[in-house]
Amino acid sequence: MIDIRHAKDRGHFNFGWLDTWHTFSFGSYRDPSQHGFSDLLVINDDVVQPGLGFGIHPHSDMEIFTYILEGALEHKDSMGTGSVILPGDVQMMSAGTGIRHSEFNHSKDELVHLLQIWIIPDKRGVQPRYQQVHFPADEKRGKLRLIISPDSAEGSLNVYQDVRVYAGLFDGNEQGALALAPDRYAYVHVARGSLDVNGVRMSAGDGARVRRESALTFTGGENAEVLVWDLRPNELPGY
Repeated sequence: MIDIRHAKDRGHFNFGWLDTWHTFSFGSYRDPSQHGFSDLLVINDDVVQPGLGFGIHPHSDMEIFTYILEGALEHKDSMGTGSVILPGDVQMMSAGTGIRHSEFNHSKDELVHLLQIWIIPDKRGVQPRYQQVHFPADEKRGKLRLIISPDSAEGSLNVYQDVRVYAGLFDGNEQGALALAPDRYAYVHVARGSLDVNGVRMSAGDGARVRRESALTFTGGENAEVLVWDLRPNELPGY
């Protein structure tokens, strides 16, 4: 079963410096029917104005990854990490016992468009850590590339949870598929463009809870970029 959540139904706030869409309840946006899915707690779709961003703020016991669609995001944290995250980069921060960080648009002229995703960890009180890996477009073109996993398989970033995250690019006749075990759920988020997921048309910003499906197929892409989570069969995050 594929349960679509359309982009227009997400929470939306425009603060001037930040234009943000929330797939799940976050901040002042509260929807009783949208408190995450399995171990997936937050998907925020953010566009940040040039030179502006999120000042220093704390996190603990959360797996947070950032996926850049356009522009460049500058990250600094209390571990001494300083980096610039570009399209194709995936950044993973395990907050553990506690971390403080800031994120700003690195450019003074161009917007930065990013997804920030929070995953509930299966371990608490771990030592904070930072990871960043670049996944070239050709590794995602017409297929799903594993980018995050609990065992760092295929050069993916490591996460403290039984979840695997894939990224894919699909256009024209390109097709991809992902097999799902009988005891697994999945979540699909279309970052941009549009495509068919098991024959169901999805467009930029749309998401889908997936239950009791043996596989997902991705066809009919129109400049589509998609993220897919292979998840434990839980309805809501436990935290």
